[in-house]
Amino acid sequence: MVRIIFVFVVLGLGLFAGTLFAGQQGYVLISIADYTIEMSVTTLVIFVVAALVGLFLLEMVIKRSVRITNATWNWFSIRKQRRARRFTNEGIVKLIEGDWQTAEKKVTRWSKSHDMPLLCYLVAAEAAHEQGKTQKRDHYFELAAEQQDSELAIGLTKGKQHMTDGNFASAFDILSSLTHSHPNNPRLLTLLKTCYIQLGCWQPLLDLLPNLKRVKGVEKDEYHKLLVMGHSGRIAELATQQGIDGSIRYWDKLPKSLKGESQIIVAFVSELINRGADATAITVLKEATQRNPIAELLNIYPTLNITDWHPVISHLKSLQKRYSDNGDLDSVIGQILMTEGKWSEAQGYFESALKIRPDAHDYGQLANALHKQDYTNAANEVSQKALLLLSK
Repeated sequence: MVRIIFVFVVLGLGLFAGTLFAGQQGYVLISIADYTIEMSVTTLVIFVVAALVGLFLLEMVIKRSVRITNATWNWFSIRKQRRARRFTNEGIVKLIEGDWQTAEKKVTRWSKSHDMPLLCYLVAAEAAHEQGKTQKRDHYFELAAEQQDSELAIGLTKGKQHMTDGNFASAFDILSSLTHSHPNNPRLLTLLKTCYIQLGCWQPLLDLLPNLKRVKGVEKDEYHKLLVMGHSGRIAELATQQGIDGSIRYWDKLPKSLKGESQIIVAFVSELINRGADATAITVLKEATQRNPIAELLNIYPTLNITDWHPVISHLKSLQKRYSDNGDLDSVIGQILMTEGKWSEAQGYFESALKIRPDAHDYGQLANALHKQDYTNAANEVSQKALLLLSK
């Protein structure tokens, strides 16, 4: 538009000058080396205007030609991109369906024309991995690494593949290398959580949980479950590394709320018993069962390595007064009496436990107590009941 206005302005000025100086055209002489050009001023003005118009027209033609060329090129490029996307989408579907070979072919056929080649190479790497083609898988990862911002996606894919193969140590090495540059990625933290659990890295798991919770990578219930699992594992780990003193120091530092978790109590008490600290184990068990006499805790009593059972039985009988409908209490007392050879008393407690709830283990213990007293027929009848209960 500016150029058209400029042309009209020049033409207007030319008409004005032509009218003003009509009959006085003047004289123009242009001399270059041995050449001379003579013309009137009017002719020069017309020539200049014509040259400008010609230049404008030439520019317009060139621009339109370039525009047409670009449009044609873009049309072909867009067509290739659409085809690449279509093949990639089909490849992803085939990957989900388990047709690894077809998936690999489809995503790699037009990968160079795809607007996100990284996706193509990662899918191809996954398909090659499923086929056991290690070299091709690594080649696709190399191609993927040439793309921008590919480190995290490649690392997550590699880590997941190693975890699928059960190689959690290699997965841990790959995933842990990404934590510095991507400390808040939920997917990365979730995969690391699984590695820690499988490898028994309990302290790293406990260190990870706050971050995992902050990025909403774990639900509240799972967070608590993992917290308990981590502390339980850490107690056992310290007992192996530092002896029972290490576990006791760790236990003493635990918050009161965690000391009430049965899984942690079982882990701690089991380590105490395994290392001969039965007296301390009894103290912890008494405090725990005083608050919550559940089977998980009560069933530890018969595993104690002690000779004087009187304090333990007295404690359990005191609990009976408060929890008269707790069959597990009767069962545990019966088991302890069996270790002391008190068959008749044990029989009574097992019968009392079975009145409250049927239990195949207690039926077996009752049958054993009856056998010890030579009540063979009765023992056989009880054994049959245990077998029937187990077969259900």
